[in-house]
This record gives sequence, C-alpha cells and structure tokens, in this order.
Amino acid sequence: MDASNREMTAAEITELSFQRGTISAESEAVSVPFELLETETWRRFAISRGFLSGDLADRMFRIGLAKRLGGELQPVKAAVLLFADEPGGLLAAHHSRADVRVFHYRGNRIEPGSVPNLLKPPKTLSGPIPLQITLTNTYVLDELAAGLTLAASGFKTIHRYPERVVKEAITNAVIHRDYRLNRDIHIRIFDNRIEIESPGLFPGTITPANVNKAGSFARNPLIARNLREFPEPPNVDAGEGVRMMFAEMRAANLFPPFFAENRETTQASVVVTLRNEERPPVWEQVSDWIDRNGPLSNSDLCSITGLDTLKASKMLKRWVEQGVLVKDDSGGKRNTSYTKNVWELRQEDLLDSLSIGLDNNS
Repeated sequence: MDASNREMTAAEITELSFQRGTISAESEAVSVPFELLETETWRRFAISRGFLSGDLADRMFRIGLAKRLGGELQPVKAAVLLFADEPGGLLAAHHSRADVRVFHYRGNRIEPGSVPNLLKPPKTLSGPIPLQITLTNTYVLDELAAGLTLAASGFKTIHRYPERVVKEAITNAVIHRDYRLNRDIHIRIFDNRIEIESPGLFPGTITPANVNKAGSFARNPLIARNLREFPEPPNVDAGEGVRMMFAEMRAANLFPPFFAENRETTQASVVVTLRNEERPPVWEQVSDWIDRNGPLSNSDLCSITGLDTLKASKMLKRWVEQGVLVKDDSGGKRNTSYTKNVWELRQEDLLDSLSIGLDNNS
C-alpha cells in the first residue's frame, strides 16, 4: 500500500499464503476412494520405493500422501494427481482442474472471429502427472517437428527450440502450477513462438526478473519429492532447470526464454514464451529487455549475454559514454541501473518512420 497500512483479513492472509507458496493445495485431503489410486502408475512407484506389501492407504499415509480426518484416512490432492488415471475428472468436484490443453494456431496471433485460426482442434492431455508430462512433451514436440509453411511466402521453415528447453518448460508448468485454481494449463503454438501458461503466480521471492538466478522454490513439494522416486522421473529436482533453459537457448543462438506474470485475468498465471527467432546482437537484446522489464542492472546484462561482471561493467560504461544508456546510481553502487536515453528512443522512432516511408516510396 502507498504510505499507509491496515490489518489483513483472514481470507487475504490465506490467499497471500497460497500465492507465495507458503501453503499448497496439494496437501488438501479429498474424498476420493483409495481403490481409484491403485493404478499401474502406483504399482510402478511402489516397486521403485520397495512398497511390495501392505495396505495402500497406510503406505500413502506414511509418506505424507494421506491424512487422517475424523479417524478415517483420506488421500491428499497430490496423491490423486500422481496416481489416478483421470485426476482432472476426480478433482472437478473439488473445483479444481488438472489437464493440459494445446492450441496450435496459424500465424503469429490469435485472430478473433467466429472461426478461430487454429490448424486443428485443441488437444486435451490428462492422466497421472508422470504420464501427463510424457504425453504432453511427445505431442508438442511432434507438432513442432512437422514444421510450418509461412503463409506470405509459401516457404517451409522449422521450429528451432532445443528439445530440452521445451520439455523443461512443460514439466515446470505441470509440477509447479497452483492446483487450487479451476483452470487448465494452456500451451499455444504459433509460427514464431510457443507460450506455456500455468495457473498461479511465482511462489516465494521469485519474480520474472530473477527467475533465472533465484534458485528453485517448489510450490508443490509433495509432488516434486515423490516424482523423484519414479523409475524414470520427469525431473531431477536439482533446481537447475531454468538456468539450463537460458543456456540452451543461448547455445542455439535464440532469444532467451521470457517469463511474465499475467495478473489481468480472473485467475492469475505465469507465462513462459520461447521465441523461434535468432538471437540479435547484444544491443538489440538489451534494448528489448529494457522495453519489457524497465531499468537494467549489471546482473541482468550478465544473464542476457553470459558475460562475467567485469566485462558487463565495461560494456555498460561504453554505452553510457556513447549516449545510448543513462546511468542511475542514486540507489548506491550496488543498486546502479541503466535505461535507454530519451534522445536514443526518439532516434529509433525517427529511423522506423523513415524506413516505413521508404518502403512506401514516400
């Protein structure tokens, strides 16, 4: 709040706790019969953990996947998500969703109208989390492998995203989404990018600006911890996945992943965008980053370019001397930031307008 304070209500405290990941919907008990969880997925998990005998409810209770309510054991939401054949259907009664929806569009945007510009009907992928991640990865990678034909030119082109990056983005969306929200994960494939939208905001102190260096924060630790115990776990839970995404996109000479929070909708979400565009020269990357995120710091430049602190400092100093950046050290040496010079912005606008004029033979 601006220059004021007030006591938060109990509902606001609970809402904030869910948003920050202090508490998670995965640990809520749900009225789902245990026999619906005794699936092939559970049997594979049980063999891997050495649970060869005993009552299923008791075994889940011992590893935190069941709770005792009124003297009766009930599975928690994480158990349903991990082992039920159709978790989305079972959790619908609890006003929660658990599916992934994939939309493949023609062109670079969603075109409003009575007939959507979809290449094919949307695909819904469901199942226990380990299987859902595998099915979604396979479907999306198959769609990307098919390539695309640019409508304007008729030329065939390909999606160049590293496979590991696509898989990590999908895996993170499924594992770390907010499962109390009644909304599916949406994956949108366009000609020039992929968008993976996961319900819920960033947990803890993670933000779009520091996600690649803040370390890991599991919103759903029960899910993350038990996924590691599968024979072929979809993630190693080492906290290095996002850093790998940035490194792989840089190695492929593509734009870095772009992380954003969408707070404009009824149910907020995190959107990860992977762009099928060649990584531009360093200044173009910096200019684009400032346009999207605001003032740039030395650490931001290190993240964008892969340079060490000293080389990044020299580069920033040179841009300030050239007049394309303006330095703001009012917050002290540790909080120095840089933004684009107003004159430089006007020059860019002028060059753009001249280019348009030349294209139109003006």
